[in-house]
Amino acid sequence: MSHRGLRRGEGCGLEWHDLSMNSKEPTANIERQRISVDGEIIEDTPKSDAGGRVIALGMAGAGVLKAHKAAQNKEPLAWGEAWGDSGKVFTQKNGEPLDPNWVSDEFDRLTDELDLPPIRLHDLRHGAASLMLAAKVDMKVVQETLGHANITTTSNTYTSANPDVAAAAAEATAAIVPRRSQREA
Repeated sequence: MSHRGLRRGEGCGLEWHDLSMNSKEPTANIERQRISVDGEIIEDTPKSDAGGRVIALGMAGAGVLKAHKAAQNKEPLAWGEAWGDSGKVFTQKNGEPLDPNWVSDEFDRLTDELDLPPIRLHDLRHGAASLMLAAKVDMKVVQETLGHANITTTSNTYTSANPDVAAAAAEATAAIVPRRSQREA
């Protein structure tokens, strides 16, 4: 889900019935998030009015989620009566919902363990926006995918100039500038 720019709490709140993966255009309905408020986990609607949205998963994303579901379906057998069927897409090993703070801590632990450059979990959201723009996805689509109420937030906060995109922009701009006068041609 990192390529689709979900917020941490939206990923923690996602339920299997929110997904439509058996169509030609698989989607996820983002309608809840799990957040930590004063140490208590609360499920609520997404951060903004635009946060409630339907996002495209793509066939590759749906394939990854189907494989995840197949693996998750084996867990109740291993856990028996201790299995907590939360209906969530992403769960603890015993099927219980994830604590969003644990997700961030685990992400930090894994990046340290793998000796990756310092990156925050939220930076995956920035990366998703930048990848979409590098793929020439329209800014309005990026805004809606990220669940921003204002396109300015998307363009100012969640994008950075990808070097390949910047180079392509320079070449495209140079290509429309005449190099010699029409009389010389």
